[in-house]
Amino acid sequence: MQTPTPDHSIAALRARYGDRYRWLLLLSVMVGTMASIMSSTIINVAIPDMSRYFVLGQERAQWVTSGFMAAMTVSMLTTPWLLSRYGYRRTYSGCMWLLLAGGIAGGLAQHFPLVLAARVAEGLAAGVVQPIPAIIILRAFEPHEQGRASGIFGMGVVLAPAIGPSIGGLLVDGLGWRSIFYMVVPFCLASLWLARRYVPTNAPGGAAANPQGAGLDWPGLLLATVGTLCLLNGLVELHSNPAGIASVLLLSAALAVGAFVLLQRRMLKSHNRRPTLNVAPLMNLSLFADRRFAMGSIVAFIYGIALFGSTYLLPVYMQMGLGLSPSYVGSILLPAGLVLAVTIAIVGRMADRQPTHRLVSVGLVLLTASFALMATIDPGRPGAIIPLLVIWATLGRIGLGFILPSLNIGAMRGLGHTHIPQGASVINFLRMLGGAAGVSLCGIVLEWRMTTHGFRLDTASDNPARLAAFNETFLMLAAVCVLALFAAWQLRPKAVAQEAK
Repeated sequence: MQTPTPDHSIAALRARYGDRYRWLLLLSVMVGTMASIMSSTIINVAIPDMSRYFVLGQERAQWVTSGFMAAMTVSMLTTPWLLSRYGYRRTYSGCMWLLLAGGIAGGLAQHFPLVLAARVAEGLAAGVVQPIPAIIILRAFEPHEQGRASGIFGMGVVLAPAIGPSIGGLLVDGLGWRSIFYMVVPFCLASLWLARRYVPTNAPGGAAANPQGAGLDWPGLLLATVGTLCLLNGLVELHSNPAGIASVLLLSAALAVGAFVLLQRRMLKSHNRRPTLNVAPLMNLSLFADRRFAMGSIVAFIYGIALFGSTYLLPVYMQMGLGLSPSYVGSILLPAGLVLAVTIAIVGRMADRQPTHRLVSVGLVLLTASFALMATIDPGRPGAIIPLLVIWATLGRIGLGFILPSLNIGAMRGLGHTHIPQGASVINFLRMLGGAAGVSLCGIVLEWRMTTHGFRLDTASDNPARLAAFNETFLMLAAVCVLALFAAWQLRPKAVAQEAK
């Protein structure tokens, strides 16, 4: 007699494991998300060794990072479709297998194109995985528990990029650049085991996965990919050719985005008239009719600029502007990363009781202050440099800790349950797009200000022009955060907003 197949729907798993099941589910997706985030950040410490091994110039070497980010950014838009078609477990496990394969292939690769292909595969997997935790938190947890769940999840995920580079530096020194790719392997294997036990097979909302459901919006995905690639490459080209190739790429990006919006609007109208259509829009633009979601999207984009821009700018400032060694820079930034993890856990509990707009606004004020205060560091007082760097970097990370567990929840609380997967996908997409643009924006502004001050790379590290250029770039990031404050205050619930008027 054939043994019946066990029921792995979310209702059956909740009945099997009881009240603790939602935390076991969160742990399962946390491990995989840590692997995906680690794969995105830890590779930076291996780029110099990899460049020497494959004899790469800076332009080709940067594609190890930018190829990953482009693939991750675009693939986030496919998460709702994959979840509805294949369910949580098959989607999540498939991504973990792809991430595992990318890590092994990258570590074994003997040619740079294979390394690049492995990084793109890892980016595709990481992009699909990253919106899933927000969907689970908003569906599996009650509203009064969502902040705490988001804080605990955020604390675990932030520890990966905080500690990863330090471990990665030791691995590169001791075992070479290939060891960096293998770091994701144990995380992927653990996540696959956890997924088999705790991740349900059904789609969001409890419905069964439907492999014969609506098809993927391939034209929309193609336009989003073209727009993202043109934007990222156009910003890179601005460093060296502002009037030529950069203009063509940025114009192409604008045209692709315009075509994407028109296509999504037309598909949404057709889908509303005939819900049985075989293809649904890749991005549901009606979500932006919700004020809190629209404002949260703006904050997410600007937050991405500030987070990834500062992650790039701080180490460059410490090495090029202040003349500190790379290992010293890592030890200075490590306390800030650990404080960020603790802050997220604390603020997560506060998010269940405090209004989202207030927490996000506090975070943006602290982040703005940390950027502006970098200008107070004076090389003429060497004894104060390290303490101030640690304090201002930590202040900024505390600000990030206020924003991270609050933003997704506050932006999507006004959406219906059926729209949560789309909302999580769009918020993550815009945050990553802002992040990718932020790195280039910081590079462009820094180069522009150095040129304006007449700075040359062969001058001394304590050159005042160099420090002035860095300070002005930090002030630019502070100004960007101030813009986000106006949108953050609009995250208030309608009743509160009307009373304020």
